[in-house]
Amino acid sequence: MGANGDGPVDTEEAIMQATYRALCTHGYANLTMQAIADEFDKTKGVIHYHYDTKEALLVAFLEYLLDAFEQHIAVEGDDPVERLETLIDTLLFGPPERTTFDHWELTTAMLEIRSEAPHNAEFRRQWSRNYETVVAMVVAIVEDGIETGVFRDVDPEQVAMLLLVSINGARIYQVTLERDDVAEVTRAGLEAIIHEWLCEDEAETSAR
Repeated sequence: MGANGDGPVDTEEAIMQATYRALCTHGYANLTMQAIADEFDKTKGVIHYHYDTKEALLVAFLEYLLDAFEQHIAVEGDDPVERLETLIDTLLFGPPERTTFDHWELTTAMLEIRSEAPHNAEFRRQWSRNYETVVAMVVAIVEDGIETGVFRDVDPEQVAMLLLVSINGARIYQVTLERDDVAEVTRAGLEAIIHEWLCEDEAETSAR
């Protein structure tokens, strides 16, 4: 991509948006370059100019999706409990402010591509990077909580794994079963873990 905000950047952004719309409409199994071109306001030849093959396009598209996802889940603040709860909410329900993508459409699109990761080394590499990025966010919050005495002295990486496995499972069930209650129940359960187990003072109070 160009770095100066000129035509190539705009064209590649348009290709990414067209790929997203085509994926949401057709699903991964039926996604073709023609289907993407049908969502694009230029010819299929323009797509091939930027991406030689469908696989090269989809590798770039996954990076595009994951970059957008990571930007939307950034959380700030001083209170580790609030930061962790905000991150859980954002991962489960999307950011509170409006973004380019509908949260559940984006979740479905990412799930479609995730299913190909066992068969595609580049997809797997990008998903691993994404997982490590989100784990690092959770670990940083938990470490801050331990240092300030808000959280018990726990293994931050184990906490991160517990939270992310629960959240990813909820997201998968939510989009595959169309069960509106799955994410809500998961949030309630994770909040109970935070307040009844992870928080130092609240855990001691509950044990009495």
